[in-house]
Amino acid sequence: MSTDEVREIPARATITDVARLSGTSIKTVSRVFNDEPFVRPATRKRVMDAANELDYHPNIAARSLVRGRSSLIGLFYENPSPNYVVDLQTGSLDRLQSERFRLLLFPCLSAAAMSGRLLRVARASGLEGLILAPPLGDDERTVDELTRAHFPFVRIAPTSAPDASPTVSIDDTAAAHEMTRHLIDLGHRRIAYVQGDPDHPSNALRLTGYRAALEERGIGFDPALLEHGLYTFESGVAAGRRIFASNMRPTAVFAANDDMAAGVLLAAKERGLDVPRQVSIAGFDDSLIARVVWPQLTTIRQPTYDMANRATDVLLAKIEGQPFTAETRMAHQLLVRASTAPALR
Repeated sequence: MSTDEVREIPARATITDVARLSGTSIKTVSRVFNDEPFVRPATRKRVMDAANELDYHPNIAARSLVRGRSSLIGLFYENPSPNYVVDLQTGSLDRLQSERFRLLLFPCLSAAAMSGRLLRVARASGLEGLILAPPLGDDERTVDELTRAHFPFVRIAPTSAPDASPTVSIDDTAAAHEMTRHLIDLGHRRIAYVQGDPDHPSNALRLTGYRAALEERGIGFDPALLEHGLYTFESGVAAGRRIFASNMRPTAVFAANDDMAAGVLLAAKERGLDVPRQVSIAGFDDSLIARVVWPQLTTIRQPTYDMANRATDVLLAKIEGQPFTAETRMAHQLLVRASTAPALR
């Protein structure tokens, strides 16, 4: 390509260009993009039309310097399930679509590793507030430091210090109870349970629901039917292999999340078992993997996307000094799909 064929790249539009094209002042354009009141609708429309025509986008960093605020919030999470994490991130990001705030993601190796460091990381990153996904919201030192510093934060599914911050959660115990009851209603009596990561509070809550449903129906708890996992697909495969190698194979398996249930499903297929005719398999979360494996997993829908969306909404209100709901309890839902069926007689 010759020199005279090189196309000139247009300069990036500025606030001055928008003011000139819309026939307004720079101050008026600034007020429109800061969503300030007392701007006439017709004027606001002229400014936005001009901005769209020029493909103008405000410089977030510059606006933050002027305001003396970063417009950044953080999502801190420690969860080995990629499906759960994606739902968390998407729920929060979608809530911020029309806001001046942006989201920074902070994956953590463990709650213990972040204990005593999280507030320092948040301040160093210039965050105005943060969301703690489980199990980070149950770390006593982290919660205490954030509270004493009056740092805005919201917790998803905590099990301790309910008054320390706004919370968004479901009833994990009731949800696991409902799933176990569903399997019992199908005629299953030997129901294996695959636990999740012991460091996650949901693990104990869901186990409690499982055991309560058994007791309610007069079925004794059998420790031999309890397997340990880590909320990962790989740990589900390993647990499934141990379960199906037993001489007293269960007729149903309930795993504490969908990733592990999908792993159990693979282990059943390795043994040549027909799911659900020979063994029923159920999960928890209703994450993407529950809908892409075959047969699709019967599961509990935990509205992770909605929980993250709501947590972000509450955090924004808290940062801006607006009224907010201190505790939000969302509903779960039993979703019966093709991976469970009546027990063979």
